[in-house]
Amino acid sequence: MAPSILHQPVSAPCSERGWNFGPGPALLPDSVLTQARDALWCFEDSGMGIAEISHRSKRFLELVERLQIGLRSLLAIPSTHDVLLIPGGATPHFSLIPINLALARGTRHATYAITGHWSRQAHREARTLIDSTVAIDIYTESGTRSNVRMIPELPLWSIDSSTAFLYYTDNESIDGIEFPAPPAITMPPLVSDMTANLFSRPVPIDRFDLIYAGVQKNLGITGLSIVIIRKDHLHKEIPGWPPILCYGSWAESQSMYNTPPTLNWYFALLMVEWMEAQGGLEALAARNDRKSSLLYQTIDQSGGFYQNAVSPTCRSRMNVPFTLTSQSLTEQFLKEASHSGLLQLEGHRTVGGCRASIYNAMPEAGVQNLCEFMNEFRHHAG
Repeated sequence: MAPSILHQPVSAPCSERGWNFGPGPALLPDSVLTQARDALWCFEDSGMGIAEISHRSKRFLELVERLQIGLRSLLAIPSTHDVLLIPGGATPHFSLIPINLALARGTRHATYAITGHWSRQAHREARTLIDSTVAIDIYTESGTRSNVRMIPELPLWSIDSSTAFLYYTDNESIDGIEFPAPPAITMPPLVSDMTANLFSRPVPIDRFDLIYAGVQKNLGITGLSIVIIRKDHLHKEIPGWPPILCYGSWAESQSMYNTPPTLNWYFALLMVEWMEAQGGLEALAARNDRKSSLLYQTIDQSGGFYQNAVSPTCRSRMNVPFTLTSQSLTEQFLKEASHSGLLQLEGHRTVGGCRASIYNAMPEAGVQNLCEFMNEFRHHAG
């Protein structure tokens, strides 16, 4: 079997690091890790570690300004939209979105496109608050997955123009399904969960009323979410709901309604600066296309030894699930991969199999090494 390629951060004092294909918390760039390591001891010339600095201090507010400017520049966010950084992950927004975009307007009707696990979860939680219809659902009525893993064409969707919003998940990280482009609709307001692919390519922000994401894929470490919201939807008060659940309260307080997770904000800034140094989202998109194309080519040319059940029209560039011909072979593959420094390739607990998550921070060399291992494993175990 070909030897594993292990990589090591600059001036690393400890053991070698393997290639981390985990779905999140995800791989971080070596340079970000070393900067954060140093800043934990002393942030720039402040005399304090970054986790110790007051969120109200001049030094931290300067960091916040750099972060906001960087986020807006990378994504070309127009002045019509606000950028919020809210503690927690993506899941709380399953409820916050119906509260802020439906109940705040006095309506209980929204529409959901169900294309995988996470959009189905969002719809399930929304139904505890509002009445919602389904535009599309790739699941069978019994709740099991359909054999057809693809996104139906827009004319097949059922969308009521009077609905408060249309919700979809841009990249289903468990199912390995990604929209090649946003749904081509003008009404109703468009809402998207982009947890697994935000910052992986340019996004036409002006087409969305709200985009949100947990940051632990491409923007730092778990425990923080980003919300990009049209200012028309910011309400400081929503009858029957506390202010902490109102996006307007977070906007008015500049995302400091309570003490923010300052370390998470710092990691986000480091990731923004790293993405800028890579050439921005256009350059990262091209790199991500090359990485995913190489991995899918390895799967497709394996003669059925590896299989991916998603239509090529909507395969994810970030999360590549694949299966082998038996459970015993899968277990052998995962064991040998781990011994070769290819880490966290297990599929999600709900579906099994294998999954390689190849977010921005995964270098092309990491994907090349995985593909070499897959070819070698097929030859000796097939």
